[in-house]
Amino acid sequence: MKLLPLPAFADNYIWMLQGARSAVVVDPGDAAPVLQALRNTGLPLEAILVTHHHGDHTGGVAELRQATGAAVYGPAAEDTPLPATRVRGGDAVTVLGLRFAVIDVPGHTAGHIAYYCEDAPGGPLLFCGDTLFSAGCGRVFEGQPAQMLASLERLAALADDTRVCCAHEYTLSNLKFAQAVEPSSAAVLQHILHCRSLREQGQPTLPSQLALERQINPFLRTHVPAVAEAARGFDPGVDMASPVSVFAALRQWKNEF
Repeated sequence: MKLLPLPAFADNYIWMLQGARSAVVVDPGDAAPVLQALRNTGLPLEAILVTHHHGDHTGGVAELRQATGAAVYGPAAEDTPLPATRVRGGDAVTVLGLRFAVIDVPGHTAGHIAYYCEDAPGGPLLFCGDTLFSAGCGRVFEGQPAQMLASLERLAALADDTRVCCAHEYTLSNLKFAQAVEPSSAAVLQHILHCRSLREQGQPTLPSQLALERQINPFLRTHVPAVAEAARGFDPGVDMASPVSVFAALRQWKNEF
């Protein structure tokens, strides 16, 4: 089993999981990188997993379905390219012989979902779209802060060694914000240096690991006093005892950062 982030557009990743006999892709906003990867490997495309309706995640679905006949799975609560099997939290999708649990993670969009395989070769695997980024999270476009925080907490409760497959290469810019929130964090500084080295070599900073994200991601650390204090420094009205209040301030701060 091989996991590949296929670059697309300015900073998207289309995740491809390659098995012995077929492949699966997640959020193909552009068909071209996927078709090229399939030509390179000679593998047929078994399935397409979609996390939410935004065009940079769905724009290549129709072409890929027509070219390959791949099955398409997408969120039940959103309008994504048809035909597709609609799934929601509590459902499961089996591809490449692996069972991916579907998790509802609304906030970035109203019906956003994630796919999680606990027993994937190489460790648990999470395809989280634009909900969780390395050292960051997606903007709250269609949901409410409480909803987004609950979604992030749902993902943060997964296994420590979960590989976090985010849909964008935002890590270094997110880490700059994380350092502004927790300037004395050794973990953030160490990861900045690591990710700078990766990017200088033309390598992706992803997948991340959930145990690391709990150390460096301010949006997973709303319960930490230093993070709450930093949020109140941005917005004096923050209720430091309320993780939702802290999260809402952090997200607005990041929007303006």
